[in-house]
Amino acid sequence: MTAFAVRVADGEADREACFAVRSEVFVVEQSVPESIEYDAYDAGALHVLAVGPDGSALGTGRLLHGAAALAKTGDLAVGSLGRLAVRAAARGLGVGVALIHAIEAEALRLGLAAVDLGAQTHALGFYERLGYAAYGPEFQDAGIPHRAMRRALP
Repeated sequence: MTAFAVRVADGEADREACFAVRSEVFVVEQSVPESIEYDAYDAGALHVLAVGPDGSALGTGRLLHGAAALAKTGDLAVGSLGRLAVRAAARGLGVGVALIHAIEAEALRLGLAAVDLGAQTHALGFYERLGYAAYGPEFQDAGIPHRAMRRALP
């Protein structure tokens, strides 16, 4: 499979597909407790969904903006990208890159100047190749080492 499409999640079915991918990747693969995987930010977040030609969910990510992002970034002009997850069978196909580009396009549409994220340290190179720069010390999130990263948008 090499063909896929990325769209802003629209409606309950898309939201459930996003959550199913997150459950598979974070809860099952990475042993993140389900009680912390889903949070109060999900309701107001902009979610993106990658789907295969058969309509199956391949990956997801979310963007927090406005007051929700302010709590994480400290700046209303900076969005917070998070919960980026790609199913194991779809890795290596460019799904993660396409999800990031879709989130950044939505951030630009919303008038944001930059996007922050908390990257698992094993994924730093992936985000660096997309123009993100790490800052601050390493920290633990769900028992997994992370670094804060930011990319200014054009």
